[in-house]
Amino acid sequence: MNEREAARQWAESLCYYAGENEEFLEQFWNAMEASEEVYREFVYYMENRNFLCQHKVEGYTVVDIMVWQMDHFKAQMDRGHYDMKQNGDKMLLMAFDTMLKMEKQPEKYVQLMQSETGTDYPGKY
Repeated sequence: MNEREAARQWAESLCYYAGENEEFLEQFWNAMEASEEVYREFVYYMENRNFLCQHKVEGYTVVDIMVWQMDHFKAQMDRGHYDMKQNGDKMLLMAFDTMLKMEKQPEKYVQLMQSETGTDYPGKY
């Protein structure tokens, strides 16, 4: 199996364990194939179980995105939505998916990352 086939198979597994459907997988994989930089980060993580963090969008790495999203996962849990709880596959998949989207709409995601935070402070709601 070559690298691209292995990466596609791993993406399929992540989607399965994250509870995402075939449509999501196809959109994710098409975007992944269109971005050599994010693809490189994805493959590096697949092979090393660690983040490369060479590619940045407006200064943000996939780890920055993942940390930002963790606040959102915690906020979802605070609202009683526990499907995110301890689903590392979903958190990882969504971080890469967001980075792919962020490449296309950097201003939108930078604004979200700078304005949306978790629920860990008084007066949030």
